[in-house]
Amino acid sequence: MTEDLAVQLNEQLQAIPVFDAHTHLVGGKLGARGLHDILLYHMVVADLQSAGCPDFGRLSEYPLWPDRQEASRRIESALPYLRHIENTSCFWGVRIILRDLYDWREPITPANWRTLDDLIRSRADDRDWHRQIMRRANIARFSSELARREAGLDDDIIQYSLEWAFFTRCQWGEFDTALYELERCWGRPIESPMPIKGGGRPKTDRVIRTLADVQAAMSHYVATIPYDKLISMATHFSTDIDLEPVTDAQMSAALARRDQAGPAERDIYASYVNEAFLQALRPHAGKIVFQFSLAAEPLPTGTASRIHSRTIEQLGRMIAAHPDIRFQCFLAAEHANQSLCTFCRELPNFSLSGYWWHNFFPWAIRRLMEERLDMVAANKQVGFFSDAYCVEWSYAKLLMVRRQLAEVLAAKVRQGQYTREQALQVARDILYESPQTLLGMRHA
Repeated sequence: MTEDLAVQLNEQLQAIPVFDAHTHLVGGKLGARGLHDILLYHMVVADLQSAGCPDFGRLSEYPLWPDRQEASRRIESALPYLRHIENTSCFWGVRIILRDLYDWREPITPANWRTLDDLIRSRADDRDWHRQIMRRANIARFSSELARREAGLDDDIIQYSLEWAFFTRCQWGEFDTALYELERCWGRPIESPMPIKGGGRPKTDRVIRTLADVQAAMSHYVATIPYDKLISMATHFSTDIDLEPVTDAQMSAALARRDQAGPAERDIYASYVNEAFLQALRPHAGKIVFQFSLAAEPLPTGTASRIHSRTIEQLGRMIAAHPDIRFQCFLAAEHANQSLCTFCRELPNFSLSGYWWHNFFPWAIRRLMEERLDMVAANKQVGFFSDAYCVEWSYAKLLMVRRQLAEVLAAKVRQGQYTREQALQVARDILYESPQTLLGMRHA
């Protein structure tokens, strides 16, 4: 009876159109370029790293595509470790993609992986195939990075978010990241943000040395944002940064210590630049949503889920201090969800979206869903985003989320909290209606 109700609800949920509210899809190139884009998605790479695979860095970052040599080397390095990660939910996603979209049910082996790779590559530039995947999943529209728009070939099915400078994200071993991120954008066109790794920073055209430089760089940054082309911007708040009020005098003194910067200077730079941006954003606040991710913190080779209670308190103060700016959080620490749900209840300009990174596992998704549905109005939560880099992963993640939502809704129907009709309406609210009212997404 329990399983039957969840299965029935899952089937009915497939009829509800879903907005994928945050991806990294590239316009005109939505699909996987080869097996590497499916098998070496960064969440699967983390599984491989845990299993002992020695080659666990991210593939070449956009706009550079991994060439055949890089892709082949990385796949062959991963093959001996695949059997150790078949238990993981990330690998469940791999199986969903290969089974449903490429009719592949065999284990991936040294003898057959090139055949599978050729099959995926044969569809890499088939834009109609990519849209078939979208329709098969019943995805209404995507949001992706503006810097990945390319020639705008898929503007009819993609709306855009700005990921450019991450002023409040720590990088491993760095203490002036907020300044570097700002000066990297100063006088430059929009591009994708720096990857999550410290060191090896490309030289910038200009260097911030004084308070006047900070103000000039911020003026350029805010003036360059194409508000009419965006529904949101996305950044990250690192838990190691203390967001506290900073005076001009404190910032000037900290700038003079940039060559010897440590944690104290890091906090000053990030706090000052973040507040300067929020103040500059206020005249445009009705046009875009300020999205931020939380609790995926850098390690030397990746990230881990970590958040201090102090960070939650400081974010609450920041959101309350800017009531005209709409904030939305992507959370990577399920234990912080209850606190953020209380923010949704008390702060009209705050909402929650999806199940991000270190939360994208069935047990965590179900817990987050259950808490949010109990605590937060349906129109203050977005039920899905994939964080996918190819449409195949958007497909797989949506199937996984639908299944968890069906389980959660079935439990609420069984205990008498919802009728079946109410359960389906709640699902439609968070998957289809809320992305429109909170973000301005529109059905393609």
